[in-house]
Amino acid sequence: MRRLVLAATLSLAVAAPAVAVEVGGPRSFAFVALGDMPYKTPEDYPRFEALIAKVNALKPALTVHVGDIKAGSTVCSDEAFQKVKDEFAMFEGPLVYTIGDNEWTDCHREKAGKFDPNERLNKVREMFFAEPKSHGKAPVAYERQSELMPDMKAWDGKGFVENTRFVQNGVMFVQANIPGSNNNFETRSLDNVREFFARDAANQKWIEAAFEKAKAENLGALVLSIQADLWDIKQSEPDVPLASGFVKTLKTIEKQAKAFGKPVLVINGDAHFFQVTPFYGTDSKPVSSITRLQVPGEKIVGAVRVIVDPDNADMPFAFQEIAQIPPAAK
Repeated sequence: MRRLVLAATLSLAVAAPAVAVEVGGPRSFAFVALGDMPYKTPEDYPRFEALIAKVNALKPALTVHVGDIKAGSTVCSDEAFQKVKDEFAMFEGPLVYTIGDNEWTDCHREKAGKFDPNERLNKVREMFFAEPKSHGKAPVAYERQSELMPDMKAWDGKGFVENTRFVQNGVMFVQANIPGSNNNFETRSLDNVREFFARDAANQKWIEAAFEKAKAENLGALVLSIQADLWDIKQSEPDVPLASGFVKTLKTIEKQAKAFGKPVLVINGDAHFFQVTPFYGTDSKPVSSITRLQVPGEKIVGAVRVIVDPDNADMPFAFQEIAQIPPAAK
């Protein structure tokens, strides 16, 4: 019966509005995934707030935002960051945030204010990761790489406060700073290159450690949240390298998932439409234990409700698309 209920839920993923569903065993729960919003500002602020109200009505265990809290062509100001931080505080439950490229890697663009991307990254760290806990009115405490791995430093000596993890009902949730724009693997400056290599190395250590902890504690599943579509390195910048900045991440996830031997869900944004697919390794073959969820965003102000049963190895995850918030009538 449990599998039938979950299967029915999954079959409704695209067409049906989200409704409360009774599922699985005693550790079953639901969370919401979203990202790439608010995008068109200030027009999208009311739409995002309406979506937050809809999420609050569902009472999920937590909500995951996979980054891009503004468009890449809007100004990367402190005021824009603060506005979204204030909106994050409107979530009744925990709001777990992963950094996107529009908040920092793209901020060198003229329309974005011609900021130093590395300075903007540190500002996001300062504003959104000042404490080891999530956003929302009922925040969840989490572990951070900056405390657990103090030797892992960014190119400028900063700790990776944005790489976080926590356990919910036997499921490991881990967040890593892996953004679009080819993971910031671009050659605008030597500092830019140094930033990429230091963070890329730290990300691999963080992902490895999360899987190892999940295996050691016999957890039922692992959910990894990142911003980037790992298979898309198309860029608008003239200095894009021929190499992908995601290769090591793909290899790490594939290797660790196989060693873990239990269900894994990788959540990403960046492409702006809802999709559930296999996770393809560097050999272009699907990794059997990994499911990939891509959340909607940009023009689509919506979200996905993820139902998790960590005790059901055959079908641990099911997905329901939450009805979109339409643009305001003109």
